[in-house]
Amino acid sequence: MTRLEHYFTNNEDLKSEIKEITYEYKNNKFIFLSDNGVFSKSKIDFGSMSLVETFLDSAKREIKTVLDVGCGYGFMGITISKILNCHVDMVDINKRALHLAKKNIVNNKVDASAFESNIYEQVTNKYDVIITNPPIRAGKAVVLEILESAKKYLNDDGELWFVIRKDQGAKSIVKNLGNSYFCEEICKNKGFYIFKAKNR
Repeated sequence: MTRLEHYFTNNEDLKSEIKEITYEYKNNKFIFLSDNGVFSKSKIDFGSMSLVETFLDSAKREIKTVLDVGCGYGFMGITISKILNCHVDMVDINKRALHLAKKNIVNNKVDASAFESNIYEQVTNKYDVIITNPPIRAGKAVVLEILESAKKYLNDDGELWFVIRKDQGAKSIVKNLGNSYFCEEICKNKGFYIFKAKNR
């Protein structure tokens, strides 16, 4: 049986093929290194891009600290850090993705750090914003743990931002969060739902 490799696992035997991905937001240009074995290795993921751009377009208050959960090679956290001039911590369990994220932090000259953490296990701070494109293929239990446990790592007026496709159970997941958060659907974009949540 063929073993399926997912971006939330580590496979050290996977051949490395470094790629450069370019991205531009309001005249700010970014270059990201990517590789085999990481999420959306060949292009910026549409859901992640929709989430980041929606978040940045609606950011009204001063944001000083952000946590990017499941950061991959760092697209979301690095873009947010550069545009909002804030500090971003980025976590993932994929060692190859973290290696790339650290290189991308340096190359894009942003105030950010990337470190290994199984969801929030190594997270000790609280943040103004937690942002995530949760790994749906890891299963609903993992997705809900990422979203529900975020409240413990948010500042008093903090916000959780996330994206989920309609066909991946966006509505039912948000319903599950109802006891923990006030959830607001910010926009829909080609089947992707962007949500903002605040602690109840």
